[in-house]
Amino acid sequence: MIDDNQIIPLIRENVEKGFRLLMAKYKEPVYWHIRRLVVSHDDAQDATQDTFLRIFRSFSQYSGEGSFKAWVFRIATNEALRLLGRSQGKAILSLDEIPQVTITMKADEYFDFSNAEAIHLQEAITTLPTKQQLAFNLRYYDDLSYKEIATVTNSTEATVKANYHFAKEKIIKYMNTKNL
Repeated sequence: MIDDNQIIPLIRENVEKGFRLLMAKYKEPVYWHIRRLVVSHDDAQDATQDTFLRIFRSFSQYSGEGSFKAWVFRIATNEALRLLGRSQGKAILSLDEIPQVTITMKADEYFDFSNAEAIHLQEAITTLPTKQQLAFNLRYYDDLSYKEIATVTNSTEATVKANYHFAKEKIIKYMNTKNL
């Protein structure tokens, strides 16, 4: 696995090579993070491209303080919010303005709908408030620490822990209720 401590200096020394490593490590996780927010493959693909363009343009602003992974996911989250905002005639949505998404993912080559348990989990996640969805997704799927999630969501670690805990409890309850 490529380490962020290898990517950052390499980008500064050799932009092309460094960004190839960055893309190799983050393209798929960023795509799926965005896809869970915007649902559509085409929209997720567009926002993923915009994310890496924004990373490229603003890399000089990365101070090296805090987690690089959190910085990348913060940009990805903002790009998803920007895309969702455009669809509502706004420049960017806040986390509180993201519309509640029901399980409207359509079968495509990027998502396997034959796994009933995975679909059930996605249904459970979409019943959560946005901040709980983000906390759960970033912790469960993307393996970010509470501190990193707090950076991504512009929140505190305590709030993230509470959101994750509530999300987990609601998902367990949903899964158990639907499996009866």
